[in-house]
Amino acid sequence: MPSTSFAAPLRRYGALVALLLVAACGNDSLFTSPGNSRDVVPPPPPPHYPIIFVHGFNASSATWLTMVARFKLDGYTDRELLNWSYDYRLSNATTAQTLSQKVDSVLLASGAHHVDIISHSMGALSARYYVRNLLPLGDRRVDALVTLGGTNHGTVTAFGCTPISCTEMRPYSGFVTRLNATDETWGTPRYATWWSQCDEVIYPQSSAKLSGAVNSQTACIKHSDLHENYTVYTQVRDWVKQTPQGL
Repeated sequence: MPSTSFAAPLRRYGALVALLLVAACGNDSLFTSPGNSRDVVPPPPPPHYPIIFVHGFNASSATWLTMVARFKLDGYTDRELLNWSYDYRLSNATTAQTLSQKVDSVLLASGAHHVDIISHSMGALSARYYVRNLLPLGDRRVDALVTLGGTNHGTVTAFGCTPISCTEMRPYSGFVTRLNATDETWGTPRYATWWSQCDEVIYPQSSAKLSGAVNSQTACIKHSDLHENYTVYTQVRDWVKQTPQGL
């Protein structure tokens, strides 16, 4: 029989062994977090909708460096701002397929239920094609679609280049004609355009406007200044920061 001096330590040791056995038989462990480790809790929705940027022809994600930096100063995080590059020589319909994948990945990563799309120049075509042709009717995952100097009705400067994406940008091309048929602001997004009378790439300059959109004429600034100009930025920011569909 154990002496009295060893009885208490033995009892404590026996209790510890029993506790370890119970934990080992259960789903939880003393050394891991409770619950099934395979369960992944999605992040909470951000306080505003994430933004996906779409650059134009002969450009890259560098188009948006200034605007992305400004959005970060105004409280957006990296996971809420997707700035990416694509092969601008491909058909805008092909780019729209990639954009569709980007939208879904951003929604999953951010926990948001809606996104905003900001496009420049030719980027307007793939963004609008995505909403019109790749989303189910009535789908609300895109809250707002912004075009800055968009080639929404084509531009005569596109006759100076040869890739398929360029031919799609030409006035009255089959691509542009189909995209604008019946309804130029297709679906549920809030459409807004910014255009400049001094745009040297979009001609005629008014072709950047869309019927059914909020069309804003800027000061006399060049095509590439549309994504650099601070006044344009603040107007775009105030447009997309709205959350009319809830978070």
